[in-house]
Amino acid sequence: MGATDQSQVCGATAFPLRRAVGLARSCHPGPVVAVTSLATALAVSAGLGGARCALIGAAVLAGQLSVGWCNDAFDAQRDAAVGRRGKPVADGAVSRSAVWAAAFAALLLCVPLSLACGLLAGMVHLAAVVAAWLYNLKLKATALSWLPYVVGFGGLPAVVALSLPGHPWPAWWAVTAGALLGVAAHLGDVLPDIGDDLKTGLRGLPHRLGVTGTRLLLPVPLVAATAVLVLAPAGPPSAWGVATLAAAPLTALAGLALGRYWREAALAGTIAVAAADLTLLLVRGTALA
Repeated sequence: MGATDQSQVCGATAFPLRRAVGLARSCHPGPVVAVTSLATALAVSAGLGGARCALIGAAVLAGQLSVGWCNDAFDAQRDAAVGRRGKPVADGAVSRSAVWAAAFAALLLCVPLSLACGLLAGMVHLAAVVAAWLYNLKLKATALSWLPYVVGFGGLPAVVALSLPGHPWPAWWAVTAGALLGVAAHLGDVLPDIGDDLKTGLRGLPHRLGVTGTRLLLPVPLVAATAVLVLAPAGPPSAWGVATLAAAPLTALAGLALGRYWREAALAGTIAVAAADLTLLLVRGTALA
């Protein structure tokens, strides 16, 4: 085989591989893995069996994949307009039509997987996925941009609780804490892109608050979630919970104070508080219902 023929074969092999890698990158793998892992960990901490935990994880994974692909496909022109890097559709690594096809395929798969967790649990999860799609298609440019995150994160404890034997309703504090973490996730997710988003006309809540306003607000829902997780469940709070509640505002304020010297300090502080909140939520898993 000549050099030309060999290069053609290599090129033909490389193109599908490049497209597959582009498709994988365009699903927003970080949030997909994080949310799926959180949902599965909640199911484990609630005492669900291995098969049920795997089912919840698969349903959440399918839903998150559909949301991530929808986001990249819908925002391709906007990403290209501002020259945003690391966006496979805008970079031409994968076609927009292929990403849309993957999004709808994942969405269709999400329906039976969600309903297999139980009718109520499935309906709650599907409502969260629909809310996330509405965020991508419309709400991210409005003052209600925070709402789909509240529905999605607040719905995770509900999905797990409703999947338990007897399908009990979730504890109010678990849903409230999840919703507060959702608000923080929205603010933290949008914060680095506010400047570019404003150039393309996006006017979600963080864009209306501005970079400074969003950075100042970011710790508030996290500290509030910590208070709910420590003080709301029945029984006296643990010593570790009290220590976490005392440290949360100090950590958040330290991040804000250091922000003038280190640009990512505020975000680092809120991530630390978020990690503590998620640990509290997982520790309380058996009391979700």
